[in-house]
Parts: sequence; C-alpha cells; structure tokens
Amino acid sequence: MAKDTITLGGGCFWCLEAVYLIMEGVEHVESGYTGGTVANPSYEQVCTGRTGHAEVVQVTFNTDVTSLDEILAVFFTIHDPTSLNRQGADVGTQYRSAIFHHSEAQRNAAQETMDRITAEGIWAKPLVTELVPLGDYYKAEDYHQDYYANHPYQGYCRAVVEPKVAKFRKQFAHKLAAVSAA
Repeated sequence: MAKDTITLGGGCFWCLEAVYLIMEGVEHVESGYTGGTVANPSYEQVCTGRTGHAEVVQVTFNTDVTSLDEILAVFFTIHDPTSLNRQGADVGTQYRSAIFHHSEAQRNAAQETMDRITAEGIWAKPLVTELVPLGDYYKAEDYHQDYYANHPYQGYCRAVVEPKVAKFRKQFAHKLAAVSAA
C-alpha cells in the first residue's frame, strides 16, 4: 500500500477535516497550523492573525485507492479558492486558501490542477490559493481533532461544517468511505 500526505488550508480546519475523514482512501486527517513564524502556536495565537499561520489539515491517503488529483478536486470544491484570506464569516490570513506541498511532484500536480481549473473557468474570479512548500507544521490542540464528529450539533458545525459535508456527499458520492456511506 502506497501512502502520501499533503497539507491543505481552506478556511477553518474543522470543515476540511470533516470531509476528508469520510473520503474513501483517506487513512488519517490531522488539524494543525503551518505557514507562520511562531513556534508551537496556540489556537488563540493563530486566531489573532499575527502568527502568519494558516489553519490546515494534513491528509494521509492510500494512493492505490485515492489519487492526489481526487484529493485536490475535493479541496477545490468544498472551499472558495477565490476568496483572499476569508472563508464565509471567517476572516484573516489564518483562513487563507493554501496548498503546502511535501514534494516537487505534489507541487506540479497542484499547479496542473490550478491551471486546469482556471482554463475551464470553473470559478468566475481568479484563484488566490497559495502553492508553497511545507515548512514547520504544528499539530493543533487535541480538542480540535475530530471536532465535527465530536460536536455535530454545535452551532458552527451545523451552520458551516455540515453544508460542506453535505456538498461532498452529493458531489463525490462515489468517493465516500464504506463506513460513512450507510
């Protein structure tokens, strides 16, 4: 079994995590922070927007089941990659659209995906997604892990996370993990 890991920022990490946790071939999803200048930042520090970090998820997937192209297709569907430093009501650089690649192959695949999306005119506005190498990465606090699964009735989860999960279920029904398809 071949595995790969990529780090993605697309707004609040709870949204991305909830979707990738139910995607076929995804082995592990971890919420964290990267792209900033402060070592071991706390959630409270990142929320100020002054650390330079983005809220991200590290997605580890089985490449025999799910390709990087499929991971990226989901990424560019479940968040707005044309909105600079913002996803809905979440505003600040910590919510930026970003792909923190782990290899040159990932960078090339992401660039090709972004070029294709632009050429096909999928979004009316230009993409603002950063494509940068992964630097220092810090795991988010334990209470952020599996947040949606642990708090499905929390207000933010119902209003923001749940619609993204529903969109994934509808548009990528063929990629639902067997456990979550029931």
